[in-house]
Amino acid sequence: MGNDSKGGQQAKILPFHPTGEYYFSKGLKAYHRRDLYKAKKFLERAMELEPNEPMIACQLAITCTEMGEYSYSNNLLENILNVLDPFMAECHYFLANNYAHLGMFKEAYRHANAYLDKEEDGEFSEDAEDLLDLITFETDEGEEGYNQEDGLIFKQEKAREYLESGDFTQAIEVLLETIEEYPDFWSAYNNLALAYYYVGQTEDAYGTLDTVLEKSPGNLHALCNMAVFHFYQQKDDKLDKLVQSLAKIRPIVMEQRFKLGATFALVGKYDLAYQWLKQLQKNGFEGDATFYYWLALSAHYQGYEHTAKQAWKRVLDISPDKAGMEPWAEGNTQTAGFRTQMPSILKRMESEYTEERLFAIFLAKHSLEKDKLIQHSLFMENENLTEPEQGYIMLLGGKNQSVNSGIEFADRTAELLYKHYSIIQASEAGLFLMWFSLFAEAVNENIKLTNPAAWAAATEYTWNKLRDEKKSQQEIAKKYYISTSTLAKYVKLVNSLLH
Repeated sequence: MGNDSKGGQQAKILPFHPTGEYYFSKGLKAYHRRDLYKAKKFLERAMELEPNEPMIACQLAITCTEMGEYSYSNNLLENILNVLDPFMAECHYFLANNYAHLGMFKEAYRHANAYLDKEEDGEFSEDAEDLLDLITFETDEGEEGYNQEDGLIFKQEKAREYLESGDFTQAIEVLLETIEEYPDFWSAYNNLALAYYYVGQTEDAYGTLDTVLEKSPGNLHALCNMAVFHFYQQKDDKLDKLVQSLAKIRPIVMEQRFKLGATFALVGKYDLAYQWLKQLQKNGFEGDATFYYWLALSAHYQGYEHTAKQAWKRVLDISPDKAGMEPWAEGNTQTAGFRTQMPSILKRMESEYTEERLFAIFLAKHSLEKDKLIQHSLFMENENLTEPEQGYIMLLGGKNQSVNSGIEFADRTAELLYKHYSIIQASEAGLFLMWFSLFAEAVNENIKLTNPAAWAAATEYTWNKLRDEKKSQQEIAKKYYISTSTLAKYVKLVNSLLH
């Protein structure tokens, strides 16, 4: 085809190297089209290429605010003020706006005043004054009236961060403090139950939910969490009875409808799940990747393949790293509950390698056949088991009083990886094997183990690099809520252990 051009000259192919400015421009266009997911994607790419440009970070923060991702937006804005450009006063106004949305009025008040101190006649000065008036009207007591409510919101945020980073012990500590201070705050109880369950304290998890349902009968989140616990514990009779009760509930609030639909999907009641999730979609509910995952799953198992594929496309738009993890793909599990089969776990327990056996114990923890597995001779009478492995099995059985804290750390870090790779495919087993190998080596070298989020992030980053998958340190650090400098420090530690 090149010979058809005038003069017989070959067309020159010029190399194109997109810059931060290029992606920033694309992000702005997507933002003005109100395609916020694409805007965020382009702006994050722009920030990767030009991490020291405050305008890019600020526009990304504004986009995240409109998507309801207030914590992420706040982190970006605080970084601009603390590192990139301390004189970018408008960041104070954006922070004030975010904190007001979160109900943290004391922080909103502080940042609104900070903006007006720096920009008395600035672009957002009238908006900042209106915000201050609104805050004062809402509290009716001025700045001193914010302390109690801000205390609750702050504890909520801390607990959520600990849960998301896999630090369940710290989450439990904060949630117990919250309950003591706010005994009728049921959300803290429900999160506490989940944290207890994640660390294997199933009796405490059930007991916490029983307390909620005793004091707040019909609490939907508690009922849904109870259903999930019954599902994982294989208490089928109790699960079926509870599902019959849940099927009669008709929530008004959209978030509660989503909770109900997602719970039905997780426990395998796909007809009920599809009914709620599809109705939410028709009503314009703008969910995250999790919403579209459960919709795709329930639609597939109900035979609505077109809806399933459209929902999965939305999952990939939001989280491109989920490519190849379709619920219906060969080798993937039906739910994030990870129905691990006994034979594959027992085969790993026969391995001569410590990391294989540690990984097997971790898989057993997430298997519906956990109780049978930990009674098996390969778990009970295996001469190859090291002290950490024996402690890990004790942890599975709920006997964590005398367990070495090191194995609890290893489990927390693995749980954090599992949060992002809850549908483990064969190709991803290597990520967990790498972590348990690193853990065993760190124990041998008497390295003090702290910061599970940093270890998980460094393990994933190194694993991606070894597989020639291009994931930037900034991208991985953001995923685990740590700084890039912290990630870089732990990547060096991981590399030294691997070598």
